[in-house]
Amino acid sequence: MPPLANLADLAHVHLLLNHIPTIGTIFAVGLLLLALVRVNEHLKKVSLEVLFLIALAALPVYVSGQAAAEALWKQPGISAAALAAHNDVALLSFILMEITGVIAWLALWQFRRIGRPTTAMMAAVLLMSVVTLAVVGRAANLGGAIRHPEILLGQYSSPIDSQGPAWLPAESVKSFVQGHAWVWPTCETLHFVGMSLMFGVLMIVNLRLVGWLSGMSFASVHRLLPFGIIGFGVNLITGMLFFIGASEQYTKNVAFHWKIILLMLAGLNFLVLTVYDGAWALPASADAPLACRLLGASALVLAAGVMYFGRMLPFLGNAF
Repeated sequence: MPPLANLADLAHVHLLLNHIPTIGTIFAVGLLLLALVRVNEHLKKVSLEVLFLIALAALPVYVSGQAAAEALWKQPGISAAALAAHNDVALLSFILMEITGVIAWLALWQFRRIGRPTTAMMAAVLLMSVVTLAVVGRAANLGGAIRHPEILLGQYSSPIDSQGPAWLPAESVKSFVQGHAWVWPTCETLHFVGMSLMFGVLMIVNLRLVGWLSGMSFASVHRLLPFGIIGFGVNLITGMLFFIGASEQYTKNVAFHWKIILLMLAGLNFLVLTVYDGAWALPASADAPLACRLLGASALVLAAGVMYFGRMLPFLGNAF
């Protein structure tokens, strides 16, 4: 079992962040509906950016939530059923948030490539954001039941034990990962493939900003970004299988904590890279302005940091 002090620190992080998915999604859905009603392209962009940021914030929320569950496990007055129910719905919420974030990013990319997102893309964003809001609201309600069982006695809730089976039990995912010898090495292989695809694309795009590959226009390399998001998706799926399968190896690992922090910063950089106007008109053989060069250089440093701390997981944290 990880040291309680370490888990308690992450539990406080969870308390600090756990309302962001719920409140943020409510705000984003309202903003998106207003943008659609008023046919306001600027508001559409802002709502899509907010959805992407919420998806980014969901990663530390879920990771710190698992650490909080480990810290509370078998503590007096804590219901194991409440913990399990919240964990199951939180996992589904996290998956839906990430899917919504990816679709929102694709809509932002369409704004850049073709001037506006397609009607089908915006409909998909709206549908996924509404479904995500419903599930994350349920996760928030179940999270409150862990320390506040009195809310289960009101007319708006029923006891945890009568909620029925979860759609995606986290314990079943953990058993699948641990119970099949081929799952972990397969995920390792796919993880490195996804990492190569994601960072390969980002390296090309950001080297152009820094000043290398000057024979290409920025628009010509910008179109590669969807391949980078595919690589990110592969890494996210396999990485979460690692985490769910052996979360106790990660929640106390300082290298993993730094990897998550740098990954968050890299995600912000990726969003700026997508929507930033300064580099878009950069033709072939033209030098990028200073702000663009700093953007590209910071992205390369962050990518190197994420890969470094990922590789150091077995060494710096001594968890494996």
